Amino acid sequence: MTVLNETYILANGVEIPKLGLGTWFIDDDKAADAVKAAVGIGYRNIDTAQAYGNERGVGEGIRTSGVARGELFVSTKLAAEIKDYDGAVAAIDGSLEKLGLDYIDLMLIHSPQPWDDFRGGEYAEGNRQAWRALEEVHAAGKIRAIGVSNFLQEDIENILSSATLVPHVNQLLVHAGNTPSELLAYCKSKDILVQAYSPIAHGEILKNAEVQAMAGTYGVTVPQLCIRFTLQLGAVPLPKTANPEHMRSNAEVDFEISEEDMATLRDLHAKDYGDASAFPVYSGK
Repeated sequence: MTVLNETYILANGVEIPKLGLGTWFIDDDKAADAVKAAVGIGYRNIDTAQAYGNERGVGEGIRTSGVARGELFVSTKLAAEIKDYDGAVAAIDGSLEKLGLDYIDLMLIHSPQPWDDFRGGEYAEGNRQAWRALEEVHAAGKIRAIGVSNFLQEDIENILSSATLVPHVNQLLVHAGNTPSELLAYCKSKDILVQAYSPIAHGEILKNAEVQAMAGTYGVTVPQLCIRFTLQLGAVPLPKTANPEHMRSNAEVDFEISEEDMATLRDLHAKDYGDASAFPVYSGK
């Protein structure tokens, strides 16, 4: 499972492990055990968010994992609804307190719009204020890297209009069947590393016959193929699971997808998210 030992380097020189554990939908009282299991398997990159309601449990798992804090990369996200400077400052402090950590490795603005108005109204000024708060806490050394999530090119350019730092990361919905190639290229041009959440398309892609057949030719599972795909795009996949067997399997991706098959997966359009379609980010809004 060499991928667990591999890293990317962010624009500011901070190392980030190439594969992470997503914790969305892992309850707070189960998060510590999930994190400890992942760290025991070899994961060093753990992703949470204020909106997940499990920062306390994730922090407990980090602190009791038996691995030195400096060896772990912990990310969280500023709630999408916070679009003012004072609210952002208070929420950032709240995350540090809930996690029970002296510093956070990466903090992102979770979305350019509140979830109940995703891809809706005008929040340009609010995003610039939230970004200013992140920049200041970064300068103070409490956050090692800062970034955004679900930001389109125009959302990033809005922040850049008044920023002193370019976001180090943009965490996006990226998977075989939903590959935003132009946005990925834009992020690369700005030296913004992309993290890929839901790299297994919320599980729905497991039913795709074409992807099943391709996985079979490599002798791997569909999740392994999908995780490898996002790695070869140059992104950090963040598969979510509380199951140690799945954590182990998700890290067994030491194979290479051919250029031809990468092109097939990149051009695939499979956006049926099942029950998850109720969430704004999956609804196509």
